[in-house]
Amino acid sequence: QVQLVESGGGLVQAGGSLRLSCVASVSIFSAYTMGWFRQAPGKEREFVASISWNPGDTYYTNSAKGRFTISRDNAKNTVYLQMNSLKPEDTAIYYCAAHSRGRTADITLPRTYSYWGQGTQVTVSS
Repeated sequence: QVQLVESGGGLVQAGGSLRLSCVASVSIFSAYTMGWFRQAPGKEREFVASISWNPGDTYYTNSAKGRFTISRDNAKNTVYLQMNSLKPEDTAIYYCAAHSRGRTADITLPRTYSYWGQGTQVTVSS
């Protein structure tokens, strides 16, 4: 069983930055592809970014490219999401997720991921 715990959310003004963290309780963290998703009120959960066991293998949704950076520290069992130039439309609950389905899995789909954190609220004021 993998447990994921997110932190780092909060209230920030537009143009500001936040850094989300997700700590995984798992023996072989490096075996998992990690992802960040978000869900705004009344909307479906959407993919934000992912990172494979290889820290250089990252993927972003278009709205996150150039503003968000996903990274991981396998020694600390932690994945991060650095969010810069935040916009009001980034307001959502952000979830950390993990899967070990291999490279052919669609990393943008929530159903690909087997494990989820409880979420952390990010609110961007205008």
